[in-house]
Amino acid sequence: TARDKNLPVRIADFSQIPSGVSLNRASSVKSPPTRDGQVENLHLLSLSRQGKFERVHEFIKSMDEAGIAVSPSTYKSLFETCGEMGCLSDGRLIRDRLKNPPGFLEDCALQMYCDCGSLRDARELFDKMPERSSFTWGIMISAYAQRGVLDKAFQLFSFSIDAGVGPNFLVYISLLRSLMDSSCLEIGRQMHSHLIKTGSGSNASVGTAICNMYVKCGWLEGARIVFDQMAEKKAVASTGLMVEYTVSNMRNDVLQLFEKMVQEGVELDGFVFSIVLKACAWLEDLRVGRQIHGYIVKLGLDSEVSVGTPLVDLYVKCACFESALMAFQKINNPNDVSWSALISGYSQSGRVEECLKTYQSLRVRDGSLNPFIYTSIFQACSTLADINSGAQAHADAIKRGLISPLYGESALVTMYSKCGDMDYASRVFGSIREPDTVAWTAIIAGYAYHGIASEALRYFRKMQDSGARPNGVTFVAVLTACSHSSLITEAECYLKSMKSKYGVAPTIDHFNCMIDVYSRAGLLQEAFKLINDMNFDPDAMSWKCLLAGCWNHRNLELGRIASENLLQLNPDDTAGYVLLFNLYISHEKWAEAARIRKKMMEKDLRKELSCSWTAAKGKWHRFIVGDRHHPQTEEIYAKLKEIDFRDSNSEDRSLLTEEDASCILPERRHQLLEHSERLAIAFGLLSSPRSSPVLIFKNLRACRDCHNFAKHVSSVTEREIIIRDSSRFHHFKL
Repeated sequence: TARDKNLPVRIADFSQIPSGVSLNRASSVKSPPTRDGQVENLHLLSLSRQGKFERVHEFIKSMDEAGIAVSPSTYKSLFETCGEMGCLSDGRLIRDRLKNPPGFLEDCALQMYCDCGSLRDARELFDKMPERSSFTWGIMISAYAQRGVLDKAFQLFSFSIDAGVGPNFLVYISLLRSLMDSSCLEIGRQMHSHLIKTGSGSNASVGTAICNMYVKCGWLEGARIVFDQMAEKKAVASTGLMVEYTVSNMRNDVLQLFEKMVQEGVELDGFVFSIVLKACAWLEDLRVGRQIHGYIVKLGLDSEVSVGTPLVDLYVKCACFESALMAFQKINNPNDVSWSALISGYSQSGRVEECLKTYQSLRVRDGSLNPFIYTSIFQACSTLADINSGAQAHADAIKRGLISPLYGESALVTMYSKCGDMDYASRVFGSIREPDTVAWTAIIAGYAYHGIASEALRYFRKMQDSGARPNGVTFVAVLTACSHSSLITEAECYLKSMKSKYGVAPTIDHFNCMIDVYSRAGLLQEAFKLINDMNFDPDAMSWKCLLAGCWNHRNLELGRIASENLLQLNPDDTAGYVLLFNLYISHEKWAEAARIRKKMMEKDLRKELSCSWTAAKGKWHRFIVGDRHHPQTEEIYAKLKEIDFRDSNSEDRSLLTEEDASCILPERRHQLLEHSERLAIAFGLLSSPRSSPVLIFKNLRACRDCHNFAKHVSSVTEREIIIRDSSRFHHFKL
């Protein structure tokens, strides 16, 4: 009518049809008649895909009352939706409606039961089916295989063969994928034999499944044989083999397999390159790594993050940071793992300031951060002894929940201990739920290098009580603690019990620690005997420990022997010359001392410039010997004169120290006043509150005069002074 023409046109929305709508002719709502029920079937599908199965059942009932049939294709879709959503009870109700359904719908119902995890319903339906196609057998066999019910899967597989039904390739692949450990190897071999007999083993996908089955069952030799015999090799077959080679520490086999793949023209993907680059990184094989990098560039894959990231890691591990940086810059959209590899590279290459800058830029941009990045930052702050940056990174990691359990926590313990704050180090350690060997070693080493042997050994005993196993690094820390506190008997017991009690074989590092224990305690003959009797050839550190002991205890005879052997192993070791020079001077051997001095001048031996630094108001202040460039220079030197320290017990002022090694003819008495740590201590006294300790860091070992100076200043000013030199921490307080 004209009135109808004026009504607005609306698009039909079947999902909005009320559940109470009935298709009964007596319904108060009239709807236009339909011949095949297409609209109603579409509405059923819409309801099912929204998960509204209660309304689905109501609508089906209305369709029955209206004499409208549910189409087979709709039943098929309903079964698929029930399977996807796991709606087992609804699937059962829909299946119960079907009387003598066609075979393909029975298969759909069977698949639905399997997808919903009800193998019992599936098997009951399977057993009742009068006719079963190869597809039907495949559904049931695959379901058992995927659920790990191997006995029933292979029993049904045998029945299918007896019934003359040839399973399809998908069934074979499902069965092979279900064999996942060494206990299944024999079944896998029988399956392989059957496939060879039936001629199905030549299929590329089946061959890949056989290869991966042998890999999972731990028979790598068999996997390699299958792979080599495959007419059409797929990257997925090789990657499974490569991964298992990597897990089994057979990384050279990874490279050999990769070479064979390249020679045979196998299509390579990013995952293959990722694995082979990781193998190169572990082997530190830079030559092969560069060749693979060239191949990657040729294929245009160097910009992919999955390939570029392991490239960065390879170059970092091979100490080629410039190449690592260039590889990183090629990556499109680097992810958190890429940034982690770069930051780790900065840290490991000694570019710790760039490491911190990169982290700060990521943090400001709210970029890709992960626990590994924070662990690298903690390590960088340890190197710099930068407790301010370290504490800020710690707080940020807590806020983001990105502190790696154990690894990150252990790095924090080390960071705080190396920054001179054992209180925070012990707090962090106390927060670790179940410390592992690395965490225990970190806290033991912290107390050892702070010279607090009692705490170091107490934590070692607690470590044993906890059940954690000490390793070689743990014993280095324990022996170091004994050395700094002259615990000779304890050190001997620990060294002797390493192998018998803890199963840790001593190395040259442990024997050097014991040599140091004896040398510091003045037991020089015992140290010399240990060098001659140990099962290792002494290295430079062995003789240096003995030489240092000879200097401290004025033993010229053994000192000559130690110096001669040290310089034979390392002719340019400045400490070897300096310590022997001092020994000659202390025994008034002027001619011999002059010869040592001449040799040093001829070799142009110069020690790294001594530098000390301390923090004030968030900024670092660095000092070198005789430094007069600091803005507060006048105040610093005035403070030194105010202290007016003269060590009446000091040794002969003509003696050299490591601090003076770069200047052979010093004005000794004048330079003592200008040693870098004295300048740093004076500045620390001026710039820090009286309630806080003065914390000084030094790149070389502190000389005895400055050690006595720090002790005197602490006594006079009633301030705690902490100095970290290249050897350990020194604490001075009342």
